[in-house]
Amino acid sequence: MVLLATLLLASCSSKGPYQLNLMPAPKIYSEKKINPFEAIDKQIFPYRGILYATDRLPATDDSKEDFYENERGHVLRFGVGKIKLGKENLDWEQAKEVSLLKNRGKDYPLQVTKVDELGILDSSRSQLFISSDAEKGKSANKAFASLINKKLSTSHNKDVYVYIHGYKVVFSNPLLVSAELWHFLGYDGAFIAYAWPSTPSQWAYAKDLETAAYSSRNLRLLLEYLAKETNARRIHIIAYSAGTRVAINALSQLALLNKNGSKRSITNKLRIGHVILVGSDSDRGIFAGYLEDGLLNVMDDFTIYMSDTDKALGISKFVFTRRRLGQVFVPENLEPAVRDYLERTKDLSLINVTNAEEAAVGNGHAYFRKSPWVSSDVLMTLKYSLTPGERGLVRDKELPTWVFPDNYTDRLRQQLKDKIGLN
Repeated sequence: MVLLATLLLASCSSKGPYQLNLMPAPKIYSEKKINPFEAIDKQIFPYRGILYATDRLPATDDSKEDFYENERGHVLRFGVGKIKLGKENLDWEQAKEVSLLKNRGKDYPLQVTKVDELGILDSSRSQLFISSDAEKGKSANKAFASLINKKLSTSHNKDVYVYIHGYKVVFSNPLLVSAELWHFLGYDGAFIAYAWPSTPSQWAYAKDLETAAYSSRNLRLLLEYLAKETNARRIHIIAYSAGTRVAINALSQLALLNKNGSKRSITNKLRIGHVILVGSDSDRGIFAGYLEDGLLNVMDDFTIYMSDTDKALGISKFVFTRRRLGQVFVPENLEPAVRDYLERTKDLSLINVTNAEEAAVGNGHAYFRKSPWVSSDVLMTLKYSLTPGERGLVRDKELPTWVFPDNYTDRLRQQLKDKIGLN
């Protein structure tokens, strides 16, 4: 069963220099009625690339991996990754044009060409994990916060976004996915790729799940650091697949550490805004326990995307014999008390993507990149803080979830016109 799970739960991995083909244009952009790049042609960037935080072990000259190993490095390291788009490394004007095309005709690969490590987050150093490299490493606290604050000073949205990847990927993957998402956000705010030490191996599923628990503390330290040292108005989290375990565990730690405060006081302190889980390979019962312990008190709102066509989570359910957090409820199995809780808890939204365009592409697990409808919904949440109804979604008739109607993009465009004033 474990072998079957590891084979079918695979995300993106490759041999040689890692590449990721540019995701399809979100539907809200592909018809070119809304352009995310209109206001940034002359925007000044304090750095060229994508910010990252990682607790992976740095690669050496003898390493098979680029930049960082697929092993635990214990301390949290900050840096900037340089990104190349297209085989010819497209310039800015070409990248804008290509990325918005509805039908591109060919693939445009993304690749990390270089990383510049700034140093180590001081609070991640530990007397229990001692290494000469970590002990000698310089502090990156001021330098990393400075880059973030300089970018926020030129942004309309003074927000920081943190992306947490899933199982079975190398270091470059979260940087490239983060670069995509930030691109389609119009490079507004500051975006950080959190690269925890997952393993690009078909045998690594159990190992990665344990490492996800290990890395949750470092993610918590990152979130605390961002709230304390940066000028972020809000810190948003997008977590995918097994990476949702890292996020949920980190947030539950914050809930327990701040259990005596009110929701308002905690969110004012931590400044966590939207938390978005996609394809969550997490246990529902464990998540329910975290809700009881005050999980929702540490963020403005929590969104869980769910699917009935996610084959990866289907295999995970087979392995663990329990439905996963990212799977749609079975109506007849939903207890009345649970239904009532979900219907009255306004800061927790469940989104069923089963009927969204292209949500079942491949094994149906990477729909936040593959489906132009789902990517539109995620990005409009992050960019404009719209509620599900304000994004054109409608209530399911059988379940306490939101669904994508057939005229979703028309509804979303009209909502943006009414709420934001976009044409």
